[in-house]
Amino acid sequence: MAQVRIDKWLWAARFFKTRALASKACDLGRVRINHIEAKPARDVRMGDTLWVRTEGGEFEVEVLALSDVRGPASVAQGLYRETDASRERRAQEAEARKAMQAMMPMPERRPSKRDRRLIHRFRGES
Repeated sequence: MAQVRIDKWLWAARFFKTRALASKACDLGRVRINHIEAKPARDVRMGDTLWVRTEGGEFEVEVLALSDVRGPASVAQGLYRETDASRERRAQEAEARKAMQAMMPMPERRPSKRDRRLIHRFRGES
């Protein structure tokens, strides 16, 4: 196997739960292969550099192995190697999210009917 479709590889490497989500991410421009936006049918080869944006953050990875079959997470992690810069950037983003959460604590309770009316009035909703 010299090449695999990018949507299959992203699914097998467990970046996305389904192939449809991987394909949609490619269509939306959230996946790049060697700095070029990738369509879902584009082939990925060993040694390619991928940039993938998911809910978990932005990943910059090097393809180490190819697979079009989804296996256990331990096998999936062997398909790629994340760059040090990418790991560091994701750690900094996680720290920033934690800091923002500390600045804006969650409310103690759900809004009451009166509170919801005030929120809707504030937003300009009817």
